[in-house]
Amino acid sequence: MGSWKSSIFILILCLLEGALSNSLIQLNKNGYEGIVIAIDPNVPEDEALLQHIKDMVTQASPYLFEATGKRFYFKSVAILIPPNWKTKPSYVRPKLETYQNADVLVAVPDPADHDEPYTEQVGKCGEKGERIHLTPNFLAGKKLAQFGPQGRVFVHEWAHLRWGVFDEYNYDQKFYLSNGKPQPVKCSAAISGENRVRRCQGGSCVTDKGCRFDKVTGLYEKDCVFVPNKQQAEKASIMFAQSLDSVVEFCTEKNHNKEAPSLQNQKCNLRSTWDVISDSEDFKQTTPMTTLPPTPTFSLLQIGQRIVCLVLDKSGSMANGDRLNRMNQAAKLFLMQTVEQGTWVGMVIFDQTAYIQSELRQINSGTDRDVLTRKLPTVARGGTSICSGLRSAFTVIRKKYPTSGAEIVLLTDGEDKSISTCFGEVKQSGAIVHTVALGPSAAKELEQLSTMTGGLQASASDQAQNNGLIDAFAALSSGNGAVSQRSIQLESKGLTLQSRQWMNGSVIVDSTVGKDTLFLVTWTTQSPQILIWDPSGKSQSGLVMDTATKMAYLQVPGTAQVGVWKYSLQASSQTLTLTVTSRPASATLPPITVTSRTNKDTGKFPSPMIVYATIRQGASPILRANVIALIEAVNGKTVYLELLDNGAGADVTKDDGVYSRYFTAYDTNGRYSVKIWALGGVNAARQRAPQQNGAMYMPGWIENDEIKWNPPRPEINHLQDKQVCFSRTTSGGSFVASNVPKAPIPDVFPPCQITDLKGKTQGNNVINLTWTAPGDDFDHGRAHKYIIRISTSILDLRDNFNKSVQVNTTDLIPKEANTEEFFVFEPKNIFLKSNTDLFIAIQAVDKANLKSEISNIARVPLSIPPPEPDKKLILDPEIKLNITIPGINVLKLMWKWIGELQITLGLH
Repeated sequence: MGSWKSSIFILILCLLEGALSNSLIQLNKNGYEGIVIAIDPNVPEDEALLQHIKDMVTQASPYLFEATGKRFYFKSVAILIPPNWKTKPSYVRPKLETYQNADVLVAVPDPADHDEPYTEQVGKCGEKGERIHLTPNFLAGKKLAQFGPQGRVFVHEWAHLRWGVFDEYNYDQKFYLSNGKPQPVKCSAAISGENRVRRCQGGSCVTDKGCRFDKVTGLYEKDCVFVPNKQQAEKASIMFAQSLDSVVEFCTEKNHNKEAPSLQNQKCNLRSTWDVISDSEDFKQTTPMTTLPPTPTFSLLQIGQRIVCLVLDKSGSMANGDRLNRMNQAAKLFLMQTVEQGTWVGMVIFDQTAYIQSELRQINSGTDRDVLTRKLPTVARGGTSICSGLRSAFTVIRKKYPTSGAEIVLLTDGEDKSISTCFGEVKQSGAIVHTVALGPSAAKELEQLSTMTGGLQASASDQAQNNGLIDAFAALSSGNGAVSQRSIQLESKGLTLQSRQWMNGSVIVDSTVGKDTLFLVTWTTQSPQILIWDPSGKSQSGLVMDTATKMAYLQVPGTAQVGVWKYSLQASSQTLTLTVTSRPASATLPPITVTSRTNKDTGKFPSPMIVYATIRQGASPILRANVIALIEAVNGKTVYLELLDNGAGADVTKDDGVYSRYFTAYDTNGRYSVKIWALGGVNAARQRAPQQNGAMYMPGWIENDEIKWNPPRPEINHLQDKQVCFSRTTSGGSFVASNVPKAPIPDVFPPCQITDLKGKTQGNNVINLTWTAPGDDFDHGRAHKYIIRISTSILDLRDNFNKSVQVNTTDLIPKEANTEEFFVFEPKNIFLKSNTDLFIAIQAVDKANLKSEISNIARVPLSIPPPEPDKKLILDPEIKLNITIPGINVLKLMWKWIGELQITLGLH
């Protein structure tokens, strides 16, 4: 149970379903402000930890300053202290800072011995990361030998987070062949060291003098590692080994090792980390400073009680399309189920003026919830004054609490040209504003309120069957509350039925949820027939009918039975929806969660959007789930998009529990809402979270010609595939599209870049290539043809692809997007030289002759060096022989002597 408990903090940050990663970081001249470092509530209270965090950032700032040519430094940091730590006068209430938008998380490791710093990155090269993960042990300096000083590591992770660069090492491929010779993956190549193996048995360890060859690959054996010299002269690179004292720079074009199969080369088209950083918006906005930067400042913040005020539109346009009643249905779900116990809730309604329906009331019982639901508006009339509603909300909140850190849920369907007049007041208030845009005419400036305050933005069309309003309100769980109180949406479906038709379906209640389970049914004209059965087949009674609001609900007593619950709804000539929510069954077993977002909140045609859905149970990703995104335009037209975790197309990393896909099916300008359906099953698997994109765990150091080994890097014990049955639905928020042409929309989308091209020899220098097929439009459809080119120069192939030698692909017909492609060819004789490295890249072309970006470059050695003549006696090619005898090849003579010795000893 310990590892599950240690995962709870991750859930606290992830369970605000559908939220974008709303970092508060701003670059003010050359200084980064608004950095939020949050401490896991499960971390034992320890004031020393606060000082460790301050020390890390203080040490990191001048290191960052020098490493970036005097461009950047850390100016201000907010440390978010857990609510279960003791309160102190020096701790103040946060404003916009929440666990959900924290940039750095400090949590106990899961598993217990994994203290590796790392950064979540779901975007492509140059795109900002999600958040940095650190542990108390690391911050306390208990891992100095493995990772180096904490401040240097923080700069390494900051480069991942802020500039989207990748590591310049590769745990999966520690060596590569260069002209037939094994080389360690490092940057720069000038960093010196030795390739060694440490063998341990029965508590004693020995270090081999060299590494054995793998007969198949020509590389070193699996356990061989590169051990750097502690004393170096090389200054680069921070993304390889910031722990080396001499390393104070990022790799530039001058010293970048373009041949090494590092993640940086694979993800960034062989570009150096400094090239990527130099291309960032941060870099373009700054010039080098002529003075030293100030020391960072810190604020200590502690979460208090949650305060929410609903600000609901009751203007005349809300009478259209049953909007007022649909709003009340969604708000009632929020008040009955979503909002947590102990929350203070108020309510304001508005038309051309605002009306306070309820002062702040603390939710302590069902009675408190009922009192608030009775305050919902029943009549729609009047104009629209959004600022009046917001100002009244401030008044309600200030009667009891400051507005800093309070939340406002603003729903409107109307235009309001004066909305910008209160932007300054909103920003100054420190309140977080979540916005819900209903229908096609909601104020275009609405999203600016949520953007400037770090709130959630959502939209819903007038198509009731898509259940957009209820989804938006169901996503408004607290970003800071206890996990055990969180409301999790299991199902959200709708259907327009004709004469006495049935809406049948099922929902899975898995073992991680079941507490406070609610079935909610809504209708548009008259109450339907509703049948619900538990997993044992028992029909459920106790359904409460609310004919005034046109909704019915079943509150399952106790903890709902684990298994498949079935439902059947019957009606005629009306639209029905069904929503199922639940809470975690246990405070120690984290629930399976689905969080979703898009890569940006505005899309300008023809730039594609990317939809992401992350599925986790604690720190463990859920693999091979079925994930569908329902994307609804403001006109109600919907697109169903399967999201994939295959490491191709929009998906950056395979099998990390992040499911992604490009969206290109634009239909109109305006808002698009996103909803995610996720379904587990026999093919789903639960594994430990991969800790990629982080500081390298150094195996050891060479000092005074002696290797000082660190303890072996803890291995991640992958669990075997296990059936994980679950169902989840979550809102992915909304985005706004512009510049969409009128139908028919032209074909302007090329195939996506191929990012997983791999090659290997298949005997007699026949080359076998594999990759994931792109589509006609990014990762949709089928490409028209492939262009494959080869070269013996990796840079020539990258920079002069169209002039490189082309492979005959006449018989290569592209498959449907996201299927695996195979191709075998034999290079021309001009390439078949001893120890030749052949570089291969591929380009996809669609039927409109639009071409993809050039793929990643695959390296294939055409001649593998022979294995060592004996497993016991070996010379490491890295060992230099400083012996010279005129006229005699000493190395050749030594190999001959080894061969004769083998015969004498009978070792052949």
